[in-house]
Amino acid sequence: MPSPTRLFALAALLVSAAAVVPPAQQGLPGAPDNTTANAPTPDNESIVQTAGQVNQKTSAPVDTPPDASVPPTTVTAVDGTVTNTTIAGASAGTRRRSAGRLGKRQSGYTEIFKPLPASEHDASIEGTAYLTYTVVSNATYDVQACLDFCDTVDGCEFVNLYYEFNNYLLDFVFSQESNLKCAAYGDIHNATEKTNFGGQASYPQVGNETVPLTYITQSSGWAADSLIEPTTPDGYELVFGPTGGANNAPGYMGFAFLDRYDVTACAALCNGRGADPVGGVCQYFNIWRAVVDGIPTTYTCSMYYIPADASTAVNFGQGDLVVTLSRGYSRLSVLPDGGFEGYTACDDFCFTDSYANWIGTSSSGGQDDATVFFFPPYARTGHGSGLLGSADDADSFNGTLTPAQPLTTEKGKSYVVQAFVGNDFSGQPLENTAFVFILWNGVKVGEVTGFQHYTPVQATVTATGKDVLSFTGGDAPAWSFLDDISVFGLLE
Repeated sequence: MPSPTRLFALAALLVSAAAVVPPAQQGLPGAPDNTTANAPTPDNESIVQTAGQVNQKTSAPVDTPPDASVPPTTVTAVDGTVTNTTIAGASAGTRRRSAGRLGKRQSGYTEIFKPLPASEHDASIEGTAYLTYTVVSNATYDVQACLDFCDTVDGCEFVNLYYEFNNYLLDFVFSQESNLKCAAYGDIHNATEKTNFGGQASYPQVGNETVPLTYITQSSGWAADSLIEPTTPDGYELVFGPTGGANNAPGYMGFAFLDRYDVTACAALCNGRGADPVGGVCQYFNIWRAVVDGIPTTYTCSMYYIPADASTAVNFGQGDLVVTLSRGYSRLSVLPDGGFEGYTACDDFCFTDSYANWIGTSSSGGQDDATVFFFPPYARTGHGSGLLGSADDADSFNGTLTPAQPLTTEKGKSYVVQAFVGNDFSGQPLENTAFVFILWNGVKVGEVTGFQHYTPVQATVTATGKDVLSFTGGDAPAWSFLDDISVFGLLE
């Protein structure tokens, strides 16, 4: 026989359950929580301060062979900490390609600065977004050959053509037998950035002989007449840009600096960003170029768990830093209507077990064990939400919510499923037995148990094509609400 203490606890629980008005009767959550309120916004001061700490300017090296592949994009800072890290998966978009695949620039090039006379020492560019270099025949000052080279380098926007003297490798080792270097950059530079005058010892030391130092002559700069439009990364869509304003929007997760304007690298950072405990995975990024005192300095990748748009692109810079080439990209979900916003049978309060985008299935003998509501107080965002557990508290069976159609997934590709689960309607302790299972083709890949406000949960899955996602749970009066469900592809 149960002890008096246990009997008292059970009686208190029954009284508590009886006091709860079920969702079907328009009861209100016992522990309301707006998890999207007070979402963080960008720390612009930290971005400006960090921009003053990084040095991403470089020129074609003295000791590296020409025609090297463009190296992977590098991360130079993360959330205010200077670093030097490559991005896995981003390098595929930054390698050299043949001219046949890239095609020629129809608009041509414009000379940005002229070389000094051959009799005078000059300097080459030390600038951001250096890609690679080649040497062209030094029989003449062959500008066209240098421009043709730029056409073959993915992301090339600018070339710096110059002679480099006293470079032992160019003079005696490399097969090209030329010292006319053509350096390719992913950004446009000007004459104020001609700061590499040489001065390196390239020749080997022989006895006590003086080693000649490198020096530069006839350095000119040529820029593409039109900038390359970046390819939109797989699993994203362009929201706005390019503009002169960066987003200043809620849901900010942090920022990284890149050594070049690489949209695919920024997408990889967004995909790999750790989930925020309140807002979940990164769903949007804003990439922009920071120009300080008229000179390109770094390339900012800001990440958000709430998608933004051009209406919040109102940060034009601070002090000497100016925002340029700002673009916003939103992550695409292969799940239509993950927020249940497609259910619009009323304009105040209503619910159903199924509609065009979702199907609710009750347990055998159950009643309304899986439903969809139009009622903003139940939703995390918007007006729609899904409910697991008998909506009228008619039984304690679980129910299942499933998208009406299989997902348009690609076989063999990885995806991350994210759902926001709220187990707080009845408050504690009634919600302590609440549970939700995430099923992928009938196999459990994630779960949530116990009392919680709307909280994100993720599961990484591999697609077989036309996959079936479903959510099972509910133990009325331990109801579980679902909202803002997404299925995002991961970059390969």
